[in-house]
Amino acid sequence: MPEPALSAEQEALFRLIEDTQEHVFVTGRAGTGKSTLLRHLTWNTSKQIAICAPTGVAALNVEGQTIHSLFKLPIGLIADSDIEQSGPTRKILNAIDTLVIDEISMVNADLMDGIDRSLRQARARRKEPFGGVQVVMFGDPYQLAPVPPRGDEAKYIADHYRSFWFFDAKVWAGEQAGDGLIEMGRHGADLHIRELTHIHRQDDDAFKVMLNAVRYGRVTADIAQKLNEVGARTPPEDDADPVITLATRNDRVNAINAKHLEALPGREQTAVADVTGDFGRGDAYPADEHLALKVGAQVMFLRNDIGSGGEPPRWVNGTIGTVTKILPDTVRVDVDGDEFDVEPAVWEKYRYAYDAFQKKLSRDVAAEFTQFPLRLAWAVTIHKSQGKTYDRAVIDLGAGAFAPGQTYVALSRLSSLDGLYLSRPLRPRDIRVDEDVRRFMKNAWERQGSQMRAVPS
Repeated sequence: MPEPALSAEQEALFRLIEDTQEHVFVTGRAGTGKSTLLRHLTWNTSKQIAICAPTGVAALNVEGQTIHSLFKLPIGLIADSDIEQSGPTRKILNAIDTLVIDEISMVNADLMDGIDRSLRQARARRKEPFGGVQVVMFGDPYQLAPVPPRGDEAKYIADHYRSFWFFDAKVWAGEQAGDGLIEMGRHGADLHIRELTHIHRQDDDAFKVMLNAVRYGRVTADIAQKLNEVGARTPPEDDADPVITLATRNDRVNAINAKHLEALPGREQTAVADVTGDFGRGDAYPADEHLALKVGAQVMFLRNDIGSGGEPPRWVNGTIGTVTKILPDTVRVDVDGDEFDVEPAVWEKYRYAYDAFQKKLSRDVAAEFTQFPLRLAWAVTIHKSQGKTYDRAVIDLGAGAFAPGQTYVALSRLSSLDGLYLSRPLRPRDIRVDEDVRRFMKNAWERQGSQMRAVPS
């Protein structure tokens, strides 16, 4: 599939990353093209880069490694002790010019400092932050939060950090790290925060205003009334344009999908994934290991169509369709009246290595996961809907949003307000914004002002 052209603000950010050694945090509302910029950087940089993410699925999405795998960090609290490093790991870390971290909002402060310490330790214990490596981070703290620490880990974080968010790590300079938390004899790193502003997912300005209000926790009575009025409609059941339910909990999603699949006539057939190499546990798989399907099943694509001969893609990650035929090697899916034969896709798990002959990083395939790039899609969790776009969706918040940003993520998947259906009216407690995120972004605007815009308005 051809690489999309960058917008002016994306191009300006690419040049900042490519032409300087500044540490950059790329953020922005849902649909502003953070992933597009990351892919462009991956394909076009002249630097030696390593790409990582906090979870296995996130790492697969950017064709990188998990943070713990790349740095060989222990699971759990890293604290402030030296980190064991093998010779090969030190060689890899010494070869990196730029470290790219996706879904940075899921990285906690302790892990951020562990990355800093690992790089300084591997690179002849240089005192510069991150051992002189440029760090570029992508993510939106208004959408995804790190998993809160518990027990003794929570006590340690409370004693040593202002919060468990990545931006409160000791490595960062100034207020971002909290008073008195920079280690003696070492300067904190300056973090350049840049916010993409042009939304590519939605065209309706009124809907964009509503989404912004939900994002920042500033929903007025008028906005809430409008969302609830539109969402109160009954979703169509027999429609050529399927409606997916976005729910907060896995058990709710599984129950909806199982109920609809069982109600279909015909024989259920199961495709079993082929897993080679060390791909990790089932929760790291990019698709179902055992994919149960019937003719008539509503499914969602999990990969972009690669296209051929310059033709536009037939589907993208998040496209919804209906299974019309199941063959041994293909599944036929109807998408908006057009039928396509879908073959199994291969997800490759990468591992970085040091090529001593070329004196460069190499990225090798460590494991493969082969499965039809489909998932049952009468329902999906809000978390797994991250990055997807839907024309229509039922938002099912159940007993209530249990994490900050969850309602914003769900609503911002929609391309327009017309596609919104609510299983129940939104309540004030559904609109949740983390106070540490508010403080961080407020301080960022006070420190950097209009510089946060890649292209000044």
